[in-house]
Amino acid sequence: ERRPCFVLDDDNIGDCLDRDLGPSGDDRKENIRHAAKAARSMNEAGLIVIATFISPYREDRETARAIIGDPHFVEVHVSASADVCELRDPKGLHAKTRSGQILAFTGISSPYEIPLLPTLVLDTGVLTVEHAVNELFELLAARFFG
Repeated sequence: ERRPCFVLDDDNIGDCLDRDLGPSGDDRKENIRHAAKAARSMNEAGLIVIATFISPYREDRETARAIIGDPHFVEVHVSASADVCELRDPKGLHAKTRSGQILAFTGISSPYEIPLLPTLVLDTGVLTVEHAVNELFELLAARFFG
């Protein structure tokens, strides 16, 4: 069985959200709330939505869970060590944060609350991209097609 999927991220939802939102806690909270509502609407239209937002606060993830609802909300914690993240940083944001050019950067100068009970954890510092994608696909297949 085939089902349409959509990857929802900051790049393709930007026109729908308030452009004045920044990296502050309150702005992120609002951004996640809007994204969750968009994901719920797409779910209602029959799409499987993979939302790839930086959501550093458990409270915001729980808000998204409440808006989207079960069984559609699946929390996947994609993790990597700080060293791996910096190696994968094409924009040099880690270095800019350490030099003071960026004041609030998740996981360095701004907190990140690790999920307590995610549905799936993908340590991308250990897993290959292919392995991580396969694990995610298996989870989605079991949840939505099994």
